[in-house]
Amino acid sequence: MINIKHLYKKFGQLTVLNNLDLEIKNGGVFAILGPNGSGKTTLIKSILGMVIPNKGEIYFKGESILHKWEYRNNLNYLPQIANFPANLSVIELINMVKNIRQETTNEKELIDLFGLKPFLKQKLGNLSGGTKQKVNIVLTFMFDNDLIILDEPTTGLDPIALIYLKELIQKEREKGKTILITSHIMSFVEEISDEIVFLLDGKIYFKGSIENLKKETNSESLEIAIANLIKKQYA
Repeated sequence: MINIKHLYKKFGQLTVLNNLDLEIKNGGVFAILGPNGSGKTTLIKSILGMVIPNKGEIYFKGESILHKWEYRNNLNYLPQIANFPANLSVIELINMVKNIRQETTNEKELIDLFGLKPFLKQKLGNLSGGTKQKVNIVLTFMFDNDLIILDEPTTGLDPIALIYLKELIQKEREKGKTILITSHIMSFVEEISDEIVFLLDGKIYFKGSIENLKKETNSESLEIAIANLIKKQYA
């Protein structure tokens, strides 16, 4: 699905991605983890074409994506911050995105699932953070594409909405979709992920199952395993 080779990215004198190699197979949930400043956001934005690397190649379904845009029609992206135009209503935003992408959608099912019907005619600027995140989720999952990228998808969600999000991710996984997730909530990551990719200082220090990471770090939980992995690299 995704193949990244020798990826470098610098911002000024700061090297954010340092000769990074990564292969993500087709199908499954992959959590990209790392402390703040580890490079995970830059990696995600490089895959999305929002950041252009200084060196290296990124392949999506066997085709190089650098300086191209058409491949984005085959992926769904949930940004960390639901930064919507404040003067638009919820339904106006949904219809606008539908008109831009011109794809089959299932937004009605998702609107019902997350209880958004009472908010459809409200301006986005008047919504709570949690309700905006539900709109964010609808915009992401209403298109049927092979790759789904979720950047901190649990932000602001109440417990019931979080359950629905987990069920959505599970349904997409069962369809054979490839799902990339960044999250600081380790219990969420542990529950839904097939593999994790751990970044530190722009390099990958672990890729594999959570159980293998626990064994490798002699840890009982994912949180402790991550902490031990960081300590090991800075020892």
